[in-house]
Amino acid sequence: MIIGVPSEVDVDEYRVAITPAGVRELAGAGMTVLVQAGAGDGSKLPDSAYESQGARIIESFEELFDTAELIVKVKDPSPREVALLKPEQTIFSFLHLAPQPELARQLMETGATCIAYETVEQEGRLPLLAPMSEIAGRMSAQVGAYFLEKMIGGRGILLGGVAGVPPAKVVVLGSGIVGANAAKIAAGMLANVVVLDKDLDKLRSLHGYVSGRLTTVMSTALSIEEQVSTADLVICAVLNPGATAPKLISEKLVEEMVPHSVIVDVSIDQGGCAETSRMTTHSEPTYLAHDVIHYCVGNIPGAVPITSTFALTNATLPYIVDLGSEGTIAAIRRNDALAHGVNVMEGKITNQAVADSVGLPHYQLSSIIPFRLSSSDQFPVS
Repeated sequence: MIIGVPSEVDVDEYRVAITPAGVRELAGAGMTVLVQAGAGDGSKLPDSAYESQGARIIESFEELFDTAELIVKVKDPSPREVALLKPEQTIFSFLHLAPQPELARQLMETGATCIAYETVEQEGRLPLLAPMSEIAGRMSAQVGAYFLEKMIGGRGILLGGVAGVPPAKVVVLGSGIVGANAAKIAAGMLANVVVLDKDLDKLRSLHGYVSGRLTTVMSTALSIEEQVSTADLVICAVLNPGATAPKLISEKLVEEMVPHSVIVDVSIDQGGCAETSRMTTHSEPTYLAHDVIHYCVGNIPGAVPITSTFALTNATLPYIVDLGSEGTIAAIRRNDALAHGVNVMEGKITNQAVADSVGLPHYQLSSIIPFRLSSSDQFPVS
């Protein structure tokens, strides 16, 4: 199979979908790997590093899309990229279609097979989302602390306080990978951290992580209002795989928050958890709404591309090998995790959560590709 790795075109996106080490594995397995010139520059991976491991450098963006059978990316495809997709191609990338119904329709019109990193699921885990979630969670506490500084417009409070002065209060909504990492970093910075979730098992895993500094609270409408209204920093870390993020923070609640407090909405890729959240970029990361600073960058891990590119390749490479060596159809038939990842195929949406979110019909993948799923698999049932 011919695998194409284009340069990312999103604003302030410095990640690339594969490392030179990944290229070597693919080339060694008999695949042809095309890398667009300069694709790795943002991650300090020059073209020569890719060439030395067996990649062919392609200058033309159009030539790469015209030649490749499997397109491997980081971020959801731009209109320019969508326009180049063909029915016989597969795109493997973050897609985040739930808040983007127009993109979903455009991908359907291409006829291409679209597999989303964020819905690849293995034994209840999201293995391709996990490394980016770890990074985003850790960075959310870091950027939140920064934007609480007075010269940036924040309250002027140090996350950890000092002797005789209380620390900041950090509220984390969600205790999955993003939330757990955010909570641990904030607690490590000596803030007082409150984590809310509906999953008691996840809360138990965090309870007592830093004695006296990390408190777990069952998430209800009332507890969210009570905790968020008195917080210095709120980190939104709620995920419903494939679906639009729930709006847990109403505009009215934002109005009641402490003036110049900070919301870091990591869930913005799926629409955001606050009614006042809207997508921002690393170049212009924040805005003020009701006297509350909102940080809603859609590609938080893109700020640390060297770490992120290597972490992403570590997770995606086995799946790229499967797709490249077996072909898309055979790999999907054999690998239940990849089957979960298919969002669009033959012009149809095959992920129930995505279909519900964008208001379009859902089709079982098995109605397009007949295959028998394992007895433990929960892949979409209409």
